[in-house]
Amino acid sequence: MSSTESSHVFEPGAELARSSSPARILTLVHRHGSLSRAQLTKLTGLNRSTVGVLIAALVAHGLVFEAAPAGEAQVGRPSPEVHPNPAVAALAVNPEVDAVTIGLVGLGGRVLRKVRYPTQRIPTAAEAVNIAAAVIAGMRGELDAQYRVVGIGVAVPGLVTVADGVVRHAPHLDWNNEPVAQMMAEATGYRVRVANDASLAAEAEMTFGAATGIANLIYLNGGASGIGGGIVADGRLLTGVCGYAGEIGHTLVRSDGTSCHCGAFGCLETEVRQAPLLAALKLDAGDPAALARALSATNDPAVTSEVHRQVAYLATALRNVVNVFNPEAVVLDGFLAALYAAAPEQLLAAVTAQSMREPGAQVTIHPAALGADLMMVGAAELAFAQLLTDPAGFMEAH
Repeated sequence: MSSTESSHVFEPGAELARSSSPARILTLVHRHGSLSRAQLTKLTGLNRSTVGVLIAALVAHGLVFEAAPAGEAQVGRPSPEVHPNPAVAALAVNPEVDAVTIGLVGLGGRVLRKVRYPTQRIPTAAEAVNIAAAVIAGMRGELDAQYRVVGIGVAVPGLVTVADGVVRHAPHLDWNNEPVAQMMAEATGYRVRVANDASLAAEAEMTFGAATGIANLIYLNGGASGIGGGIVADGRLLTGVCGYAGEIGHTLVRSDGTSCHCGAFGCLETEVRQAPLLAALKLDAGDPAALARALSATNDPAVTSEVHRQVAYLATALRNVVNVFNPEAVVLDGFLAALYAAAPEQLLAAVTAQSMREPGAQVTIHPAALGADLMMVGAAELAFAQLLTDPAGFMEAH
């Protein structure tokens, strides 16, 4: 073969390594679910032939696949659609006070499997790792045969140093300085990253859910472990110096309130809680969907009174973040979404009335769109991060 001929030989690995363009294409396909070649050409600003070569490289590495467009017949030659390969997957783990949930999430953000392992008491870090490792071991045959697992993402309700995966303080779990990333990696053999659950959920909602396309938003999640938050400003998650930003559950909402585990008094977490709602409704479990159904079906004055009381304190906290951050949207998840569904007009009216006029008039409030899958999707994004940033380097290393 002549040198001229050899210069036209397609080498997928070399093409992937040439620039950051493959990462842009893979990330777009991952986040949109599917895009045509024409759409990718427009979104990346690259020429059509370059996009075609890069897609072929990603296909060769098994990261995406192409298919004819679905739907009605089109005039002319249709542009093939590029889809993320769900066989490239991440494991997700979310420890809570009453359970450890383990999920398998395919590239593209779809939850393929989820196992919730209830615990009789609050698990220690070692117990949570052992539970997750045992569930993953039970899935190992299927994983090895059908998937390429890029790693594990762990979403923890607490303060986490993302750089080393150490949970510095998870008050409801009573974890302190636990090297969860190292423990999980040693127990499973996979690469592991750990971060705060609410921050991950905020990014997942911004990428796949109710906040898609919104660059400035506040996310709040309410669960058995209290209230966590995430703040997205100009399309980027605010992390703070060590990744602890977003603890909106510890903003002051009642000056004569009760003491909080954080050491302060009158925090949002002490006044807006899932347990009193469940008790008023005589429910045992904290499933947000079941809670929302029960709240919508009841006309018990005691329940209505508790809803209005909690909504009033939630509005005070949201007033604070609306005035400080001027978000376009507030996204509520967990039992907070159920609380909002029970009194949406009251919450929005209270937030608008208490906020400064201009930011208060601009903000909207939404329930989270990803529902029960949110933490799994958010945790999986941690594991997918390296692949999406550098597909060439990742595939060479794996």
